[in-house]
Amino acid sequence: MKLDFLVIAAHPDDAELGCGGTILKLISLNKKIGILDLTKGELGTRGNAEIRDQEASKASQILGISVRENLGFRDGFFTNDEVHKLKLIHAIRKYKPDIIFAPALSDRHPDHSNAAILVRDACFLSGLPKINTENIDAWRPKLLLHYIQNNYRQPTFVIDITPFFEKKIEAIKAYSSQFHNAQSTEPQTFISQNYFLNFVEARARSVGNTISTEFGEGFESENPLPLAFLIQKFS
Repeated sequence: MKLDFLVIAAHPDDAELGCGGTILKLISLNKKIGILDLTKGELGTRGNAEIRDQEASKASQILGISVRENLGFRDGFFTNDEVHKLKLIHAIRKYKPDIIFAPALSDRHPDHSNAAILVRDACFLSGLPKINTENIDAWRPKLLLHYIQNNYRQPTFVIDITPFFEKKIEAIKAYSSQFHNAQSTEPQTFISQNYFLNFVEARARSVGNTISTEFGEGFESENPLPLAFLIQKFS
């Protein structure tokens, strides 16, 4: 399946939190979007891998994405080595995205920044034809962008997600094991506190305010951006 955009996430729910509104906006523009989760989030304090699989499936239906795959890397312990790179290269070549959204370059959870560098390396290597991945042709995405997660980072550009913010929150809440639930008997975590989704809203309002919209999502690029290409892909 040829995708326009591939969102790569370290854990299930990262994509929804980091760029769920942008995913919804792009789907409304008839773009084909997939999510590639690197791990099952099995080290999370609440829930387990099976529950998070079910929640990811529910969130995917809410978003309306074309495909979702989990590479099954070890949560907390995946590394930027040949084995992990080759699995990621295979996925990139399989879906042939023009643009990849990757985790934040620096963030509270070490898996996020580790994934960002792994994705950056795999994107480059995926374009080298001498790397053999079951005879799938080489493919290098035209653009790599990083969504902003917990730690604030100055965005390179901002997408207006105002019409899609409520549905973004709906997709996030599909992960009911992870976020606030007054009936839950599991331990409290950073993201299960009852004010965490208020933080998500406040961040989106703050970022949106920079472009004079109600809600926004920011993205970071390490390289100069081709404006004409961006306009084509985001409209």
